[in-house]
Amino acid sequence: MDTAVTAKKKWWSGGHSPFNVSYGKLMMWYFLMSDAFTFGALLISYGTIRFMSTSWPDPNEVFHSFPGMGHTHLPLVFVSLMTFILIMSSVTMVLAVHAGHMRDRKAVAKWLSWTILGGIAFLSCQAWEWTHLHEAGAWWGRNPFLNVDGTIASTNFTNFFFTITGFHGLHVTSGVVLNIVILANVLKGTYEERGHYEMVEKVGLYWHFVDLVWVFVFTCFYLL
Repeated sequence: MDTAVTAKKKWWSGGHSPFNVSYGKLMMWYFLMSDAFTFGALLISYGTIRFMSTSWPDPNEVFHSFPGMGHTHLPLVFVSLMTFILIMSSVTMVLAVHAGHMRDRKAVAKWLSWTILGGIAFLSCQAWEWTHLHEAGAWWGRNPFLNVDGTIASTNFTNFFFTITGFHGLHVTSGVVLNIVILANVLKGTYEERGHYEMVEKVGLYWHFVDLVWVFVFTCFYLL
């Protein structure tokens, strides 16, 4: 009897396969994709309401304060500082991941520490901003700011602002906690025993996602 032999099809022959990814890293990508849909839905909802409205509060008038500067009018200076801090924390995370690839434990610990400090600094800035706005009368259901044309503004602006920036702040907080856990494992030598620092890379993906989302939040609320 003849025996049919099926040739095994080779899908990749170009060196290191781009599909050779660990289960944990793949699941992180799936999580980030689902989280992107959530942020996307919130920002699209905001954009729809924003551009359907005949007028809207001027960000230069809403976000013009700076800690310790009294009533000095400094439009968007403070939020620019917040953005710079978050972007720099993303840079230090890149350096931590690179150090992990090099199996340089001390460098990983150093750059993770800077990333954690950057995240805490950003959250501190956001806490000050929220406190300042709340003292000015802004909160969910309350909007003390006039529209750019001088008319009374609806609460849509403050409702979306506190919801979306709060949701993002929750992600930054989660990222800081995760980085602290990873740093503790680095200091204990957990990843040296495993022979790789992939957990640093996986948390790094999350941190970069949080930074990227802030770019869209910054654009929608502070620039438009």
